[in-house]
Amino acid sequence: MNRLHRYLIIVAGGKGLRMSASKPKQFLLLAGRPVIFHTINRFTDYDPDIELIIVLPEDNIEMWKELCHQYEFKLNHNIITGGEERYHSVKNGLSLIKHESIIAVHDAVRPLVNNATIDRCFKKAENEGNAVPYIMPSESVREISGNNNRALQRDRIALIQTPQVFRSDILLSAYAGDYDTSFTDDASVIEAAGHKINLVEGNIENIKITTSEDLIAAEALLGNLT
Repeated sequence: MNRLHRYLIIVAGGKGLRMSASKPKQFLLLAGRPVIFHTINRFTDYDPDIELIIVLPEDNIEMWKELCHQYEFKLNHNIITGGEERYHSVKNGLSLIKHESIIAVHDAVRPLVNNATIDRCFKKAENEGNAVPYIMPSESVREISGNNNRALQRDRIALIQTPQVFRSDILLSAYAGDYDTSFTDDASVIEAAGHKINLVEGNIENIKITTSEDLIAAEALLGNLT
């Protein structure tokens, strides 16, 4: 049985506002290279044949081209402009899908996903249609409602990561619908279309870089990633 074609959609819409940085957070340097290059390399190390689709704000495309030249990033890839919300950016990326395939959607600012997590996600999605990585919280959690709050059972809470991986027929069909403000990630879009979400184990290092403290932590973790 032939393996399905694989796509990777990298969603790179961040502006770095919480970083107070002069450039988008996906372009900040991590161990001497832009964060997004580390992120992409995690997947191309796992599968050199994966087809890359990078979704960028229109005003970031020239900066991306300059960085590719400066850091000699020569991997084949497709660029498409993002949209108003993450949903619209992913939908734009999906317009470039040309084959029946398995599609991974990943945040550009998660450069510490490991091979084991990627492999679990692809295998689960190939067998059961979708896969979403998660970790369990290590701290107590409470639900806040107005001025009140209450304890929740920690072992019933999952912290969701990316890559979120799907068979193309499922993902394309779900994104053919209308946008809803309840869509926070691809899993919520798929769930709204009537599909059960399959959770798989993520890796705790797979943090989303949104603050300067996250960048410092990522620098420390990078050397230990396998």
